[in-house]
Amino acid sequence: QVRLVESGGGLVQAGGSLRLSCAASGRTFSINDMGWYRQAPGKQRELVATILSGGSINYVDSVKGRFTISRDNAKNTVSLQMNSLKPEDTAVYYCNVRSSAGVDDWGTGTLVIVSS
Repeated sequence: QVRLVESGGGLVQAGGSLRLSCAASGRTFSINDMGWYRQAPGKQRELVATILSGGSINYVDSVKGRFTISRDNAKNTVSLQMNSLKPEDTAVYYCNVRSSAGVDDWGTGTLVIVSS
C-alpha cells in the first residue's frame, strides 16, 4: 500500500493560483501512474490530470492551459499548479497513484475553494 498526503489547498479568489502537492510513502516502488482527481459538491469524482510512468500527461478539457501536473520520482511527489482558477474549480482534490498491477491508492483530499 502507498500512503498519500496532500497539501496546498485553501481559499483563493477567481483568477488566482494555488499549488497542490502530494507526497507518497510506503510501497512507492510499485507506483506507475500519478494524478489528481476532484469531487465538487453533488458531483461525481472526476479526473483532473494524470502523469504516467513514461511521462505522458493528460488533462481534463476544462483545465487545459490553466493547470500543470508534474512529478518528482526521486522524491515520490506529484504536484498540480493551478492558475487562472475559476469558481467551478471548487472541489476536494484527491491525489491518486496506480501501481503496475492496476491498484489505486488515494489521499484523503484537500479542499480548494475559489470565490467569485
